[in-house]
Amino acid sequence: MLSALLLYLALGAAAGVLAGLLGVGGGLVLVAALTWLLPTQGIPAAAAMHAALATSLASIVITGLSSTRSHHRRGSVRWTTVRWLVPGLLLGGWLGSRVAVALDGQVLRYIVAGYCLLAAAQIGFGRVRERPDGHGDPRGPGLSAAGVGIGAVSAVVGIGGGSMTVPLLVWLGVPPVRAVGTSAACGVVIGLASAAGYAVNAPPDALPGPALGYVYLPAALGVAAASVLAAPYGVRLAHAISGPALRRVFAGFLVLVGGSLLV
Repeated sequence: MLSALLLYLALGAAAGVLAGLLGVGGGLVLVAALTWLLPTQGIPAAAAMHAALATSLASIVITGLSSTRSHHRRGSVRWTTVRWLVPGLLLGGWLGSRVAVALDGQVLRYIVAGYCLLAAAQIGFGRVRERPDGHGDPRGPGLSAAGVGIGAVSAVVGIGGGSMTVPLLVWLGVPPVRAVGTSAACGVVIGLASAAGYAVNAPPDALPGPALGYVYLPAALGVAAASVLAAPYGVRLAHAISGPALRRVFAGFLVLVGGSLLV
C-alpha cells in the first residue's frame, strides 16, 4: 500500500509539472501509468482502462486548479475566452464519458495509444500559425462549438484537452504562454464533467474498494495531492524558458507512452 501511494505521488508530481509547463501531456502520462498500476491494486483487468481514464480526469480537476491559480497570478488566463468555451466543454465532456463507458477497454486502449502518437507529432513537429496579439480575447459561439469536440475527445482519452485547446488559441492570436494558462482553466471544466460522467454512468460496483463509479479514489487523491504542489513549478518554467527542444523530448516520451499501451 505504501509503495502504491509513493507511485501515485510521483505520478502526480510529473503530471503537475507537465500541466503547468506545457498545458498538455499530464493526463496521457497518468492514463498509461495507471493502466499498468491499477491492476496491481486489485482493479479488475477488464475495468482497468476505464478506471485509468476516470481517475486521471478526476485528478486533473485538482491539478488544473493549482495550475490555473498560478497562471492567473501572472495574468495568463483569458477568462472571457474560458467563459465562451465552458458550455461546449461541459457538454462534450459528459457525452464523451458516456461513449467511453460503453466501449470495450481494449478499444479504449487503442484509441488512447493512437492519440498519444498524434499528440507527439503535433507537440514535437507541428507548427501553428500565430497571429499578433491585440485583437481582444477570442470569443463567440464558434468557441462553444469547438469546446464540444475538445471536451468529448478529452473524456475518451483521459486528458485536460491542452493538446487541442492550446493550438486553437494560438491560432486565434493568443500568445502561447497565455494559451497554456487559459487551457489549464478549461481542463478543470473538462475534468469535472468527464469524471462525473464516469462516476454516474459506470455499472454498479464497477470497482472494488473506495471508488465513485470508475473513479478510484486512492489514486485520484494521491495524484492530486502531489500535482497541487508540483504544478506551480511547471508554470514558473513555462514563463522562464522557450521550449522547442523540451517539447520534442516530451513528444518522444509520448511515443514511448503510446507504444507501451499498444504492447
